[in-house]
Amino acid sequence: MAKDRQGLHFTELVWESTEQNMAIPPRSSAEAVIPKPPEGPGKKKTSQYDTVQLQLWDMEETQEPVTTTESQFVQRARELADHKEPAALFVPFKSYWPTYGHMTGAQSRWYFFWRDEVRQGRYPKTDLSYIFLHIYELINGVGWDEPQDGCRQLGLLWEAYRDKYKRLDQYLGGWIADFSFVHKLDIPLSEIVIRTRGLAGDLAELELVRCLSAAPEQLSIEVLSMMSDYDISKSKFYTAEGKAAAEKYIPQVVALIDTYVARKHGSNLITMFPPGPPVVRERYLFRSAVYDISLYGYSVLIPVVRISKSPPLRSLITRLFRLTENKLRALMGYRGRLKDVKVDADMEDLVTRFLQREFRKAEQEEKGPAVVIDQRKLEQLKNDSEVVRSLLTVEEALEKDDETDWDNEAVDEDEPGSASFAAGSRSEEPAVRESDEEKLDIIVEEPVVQGQADSPLPTINAEADSWTSFASELSLLQRDVLLALAEDDGLVKVNRLAAGGGTMAELLFDEINELAMDSLGDLVIDGEELTEECISMLHYIKR
Repeated sequence: MAKDRQGLHFTELVWESTEQNMAIPPRSSAEAVIPKPPEGPGKKKTSQYDTVQLQLWDMEETQEPVTTTESQFVQRARELADHKEPAALFVPFKSYWPTYGHMTGAQSRWYFFWRDEVRQGRYPKTDLSYIFLHIYELINGVGWDEPQDGCRQLGLLWEAYRDKYKRLDQYLGGWIADFSFVHKLDIPLSEIVIRTRGLAGDLAELELVRCLSAAPEQLSIEVLSMMSDYDISKSKFYTAEGKAAAEKYIPQVVALIDTYVARKHGSNLITMFPPGPPVVRERYLFRSAVYDISLYGYSVLIPVVRISKSPPLRSLITRLFRLTENKLRALMGYRGRLKDVKVDADMEDLVTRFLQREFRKAEQEEKGPAVVIDQRKLEQLKNDSEVVRSLLTVEEALEKDDETDWDNEAVDEDEPGSASFAAGSRSEEPAVRESDEEKLDIIVEEPVVQGQADSPLPTINAEADSWTSFASELSLLQRDVLLALAEDDGLVKVNRLAAGGGTMAELLFDEINELAMDSLGDLVIDGEELTEECISMLHYIKR
């Protein structure tokens, strides 16, 4: 219909179709009726859409094996695990992620020859890519039967080539740590803490917990520095001549205090100052390496105890750092001291005596073994020498007499030099020499000091005086230690006495032996036991 000025006009539209008698759907129906063509006779009524859906729904899912470059590498590594080559020429090889397919024939011959040499403990010069290829084999489980052996091989490779290839410090430390985690190896991480990137802090925390819990003697200054508010690396003493001494003695002092606290209070430092609950950290395994994640997974979860965050333990470690540096400054003649170093008096005394003893021991080792002269034994040796000299003189005179022509010389038969006397001497010469040898044996075994053959009392009195003097020099604690060592469970009692006195058994043994050297000229404690001479002389100490 259109509208203009003249009025309304109507238009009629006529639709033509071949279809007739089509039913008109009711208005209430919301569904459209789609016309369907007539079906032929015998044809089954199907729906293409429904058929496809049923096929997809009923189809069994079959996953194709996923093949990765890393898995192919591991498979090939296992095939070549025992392959060897005779002596070959070195051929340079450089590849970012080295695998077997990246090597030429000559490079492969060198690699398998070199790998066999390494397995036998020889480390020829080679390129870094060969080293990384062998490392990839080890971290993927090829080349070892026990995980401990695999970790050992990784450590030896690192030690052999790290001086030439600094990049090994960047990667291998972390990979060894990952290796220990996936195989649950309890190995020291001190050597790799500083060189490991990323989670080096977590590794240091793990190492601190391990050492303070079971092996304080394995502490290192690198991991302990995490617990100290005092940065010793900025100390003038440390940067001058004190670096070696500080790195050696500070961990020993911390271990000493840990042992001292355990003996005195029955609990070590980590028990006395318990840290907070562990924090679970995710560590990604073998980053930047050719590693098949189907072996050990993509990452591991590590419970990390933040022991360095314990305020009282951190405060104690900081004070021990400063105290040890002050003691080392004094022992090494360095001017100046750190101020406001406050520790318990018994701890300071223990650290002082320990460092003094260690410094004396180090100085003695530099000078060589000490020679202690026993004056009594020296006098005996002099007397023995005189006896032997006189006997040799007699034998020499007898031999000269044998060579004399007694027929051409007139002598009085009654004189000792007469012919008859000489003849008698010659006939009895063997008996005389035999008796002289017996006498010599007796004299050497039991030397008699000239002028004291009939009176041995002065020697006995001198020995008694020495032991009496030694006993008077002993403190009450040292005397109790000597008497306790003579009993069956002596060492247990000595440790109790040492803990009660705020010291250690080893320090007491050294102090007692020093007094014994001054008074007796010999040691009275050998290792952790009394010498036989000391046991026989205990009655002087009991007085």
